[in-house]
Amino acid sequence: MANPRESELSYPLGDRLPAPGEVLEVLPGVRWLRMGLPFALDHINLWLLKDDVDGRSGWTIVDCGIHNEATQAHWEQVFAEHLEGLPVLRVVVTHFHPDHMGLAHWLTERWNCRLWMSATDYQLARLASSSTVGMGGEAAAAFFGSHGLTDPASLDKIRGRASYYPNMVPAVPSAFRRLMDGQVLRIGEHDWRCLVGHGHAPEHMSLFSASLGVMIAGDMVLPRISTNVSVVDVEPEADPLRLYLDSLERLLPLPADTLVLPAHGKPFKGLHERIDQLQEHHAERLAEVVAACTAQPSHAAELLPMMFRRPLDLHQTTFAMGEAVAHLNHLWLGGQLRRSLDEDGVYRFSA
Repeated sequence: MANPRESELSYPLGDRLPAPGEVLEVLPGVRWLRMGLPFALDHINLWLLKDDVDGRSGWTIVDCGIHNEATQAHWEQVFAEHLEGLPVLRVVVTHFHPDHMGLAHWLTERWNCRLWMSATDYQLARLASSSTVGMGGEAAAAFFGSHGLTDPASLDKIRGRASYYPNMVPAVPSAFRRLMDGQVLRIGEHDWRCLVGHGHAPEHMSLFSASLGVMIAGDMVLPRISTNVSVVDVEPEADPLRLYLDSLERLLPLPADTLVLPAHGKPFKGLHERIDQLQEHHAERLAEVVAACTAQPSHAAELLPMMFRRPLDLHQTTFAMGEAVAHLNHLWLGGQLRRSLDEDGVYRFSA
């Protein structure tokens, strides 16, 4: 859903966008790339930071794009035309999702450099690239079925998505450098502090540079859409919404005029306003869920039309189901709803 309070944000670069294979300089030593995605959310923003490692000048890449020939070709164009003849010295990945992780193996092999990311998301990427985690296959279909998604055609398609993650992340680097909350990376002339975020991914790492006044936000704060916060089959009783809302609170001490570089959408200012908008958004959704479950016991699938007021394709439906369960679990674990497993094998929630 588009942000109804978007006018409270400002976009310092206006409507300028880098074409695939091209870059835009956001600030000296900070360059913006934009790669395509085969989804309704059709792009991801990636970043180049001027760097110096072990006495060598070059670049750090932040996030990678998915594994496909088109994205690799656009990266090769960037390497040929926009690196000033300097090498890539390291690859930083904010979290394990395929649009961020997909080409990490290829990039680190291409440049003989190291991957840097959180340990939790690194290990989850290794697991998911050889199987599937919450995104398809029999376990995912059973999980969605237990929350009311019983349409046979949809469940068959979900079972058929067992290779969803490996198709976009076919390999993961065999070694990495661990990023931890509060750790400071010296990238070129600037320090970047790691800011952990939970709820969207297990151990998402954003980067904040006080000297530049910039946060590379990954997916934690997006200007136009709300970050997906989902429950998945491997942790079915989780409360990722609480983790996500707590993570937003921890970003409030950052300066109000921080330039936010998001993974989707345009660079923007108005971090505190956006956090307020996201908190309001989830508060409204939680109130709607309580009202629906007060009127009658409800499962996640029947809440989708209320929570997502637009047509959803199957890819979007899987994320929407995960988010509906996240709101229900949050209210259930917080004592505002009761959960029952009915005779049809579906969980229903009531006030």
